[in-house]
Amino acid sequence: MTKIADVTAVPTAGGFYFDDKEAIVTNAERDGFLYNGESITPGFEKVRQPAEAVSVVIELEGGRTASGDCTAVQYSGFGGRDGFFAAEEHIGDIEEIISEALVGRDASEFLANVEVLSDVADSAEIHTAVRYGVSQALLNAAGTASMKTMTEVIDDEYRIDCTPRPVPLYCQSGNDRRQNAEKMILKEVPILPHGLFNSVEQIGPEGERLLEYLEWLSDRVTEIGSPEYNPTFHVDIYGTVGEIFDPPYDRTEVLDYFAALENAASPYSLQVESPIESGSRDEQVHVLGTLRDALAERSIPVDIIADEFCNTYDDVTTFVDAGSVDVVQIKTPDLGEVTNSIDAVRYCEETDTRAYLGGSCAETDISARVCAQIALATQPAQLLAKPGMGVDEGYQIMANEMARISQQISS
Repeated sequence: MTKIADVTAVPTAGGFYFDDKEAIVTNAERDGFLYNGESITPGFEKVRQPAEAVSVVIELEGGRTASGDCTAVQYSGFGGRDGFFAAEEHIGDIEEIISEALVGRDASEFLANVEVLSDVADSAEIHTAVRYGVSQALLNAAGTASMKTMTEVIDDEYRIDCTPRPVPLYCQSGNDRRQNAEKMILKEVPILPHGLFNSVEQIGPEGERLLEYLEWLSDRVTEIGSPEYNPTFHVDIYGTVGEIFDPPYDRTEVLDYFAALENAASPYSLQVESPIESGSRDEQVHVLGTLRDALAERSIPVDIIADEFCNTYDDVTTFVDAGSVDVVQIKTPDLGEVTNSIDAVRYCEETDTRAYLGGSCAETDISARVCAQIALATQPAQLLAKPGMGVDEGYQIMANEMARISQQISS
């Protein structure tokens, strides 16, 4: 038995920035890469500021170490999430409360150790980002102690019997949506490009700019992609359809717009994330379900993806049980312990809702690699390339990790 000898933590940098989404929606204006305006969400000093992280290091008997990174999503503190993640404020929770509970335990017992973490975190009301990072480190430690990959630890603990194979990656373009899309096309990314259409200004007052972009993207894939390249288009539009169209969202005007989007993307398939954002989870489930049913009745082949108000395991299962969307994003930092993300992906199995193992551009290389190994074990429909918004860096981190680990396991 290899015991946990110590748990320490150090503040580190996230892969992108934290943005005050409430301020962006309410009053902030773009100023180059920054935003002008007053912050609104508690914890923010500016509308955009560098993402923070905490690296957790578990020392094992004999001197070996395992790490994980505590990270939050780009819109930290928004939409029902835990509050703004300020790294320095959480070091004590890790090095005192959590360390005391874990030191001396068998490092190879991943699920049992995460249960201990959850019990402590529940009683001390510890931030989801901390739960996320410490559970990554526990998964890493279990692999190190048992001389297995993290993927093999998951397969063994959950009794999953499948051959790990790389999962289709989905890349984010950020604001540079044309040049970064071209990078994705050159690398033949399976799912692209996100687009960051986070305001009516970006999508167009009548949605015309999104239509123009999809037409350009379809033409560009045909022009510079290989004949065999057949990507799926995935655009995140941050509820803007709900801003340019009034409810109800199953009326002809709205459905005609989605038909136009599908036509603009043709011959490539299209999925739309967060077309409408409501004020609560129940409302979100209802409006997205209404839209999905109406699209099906009109035979408009555009898939709908849940994002906002889908922050916990319970949220994920609610969307899946309601059948309100085609794809559900599992935002790994928001779910806390990585076991919740594993369970959420597995819950989607044998349903008509596909699992998208997502997360955030604000994460780190460590959390990204852990998620790549989780994806190999659980086989979601798609996996977010992260961290950052530069395409190349996040894509190679995730693609290379899956290639290495799948080869290692199969050899």
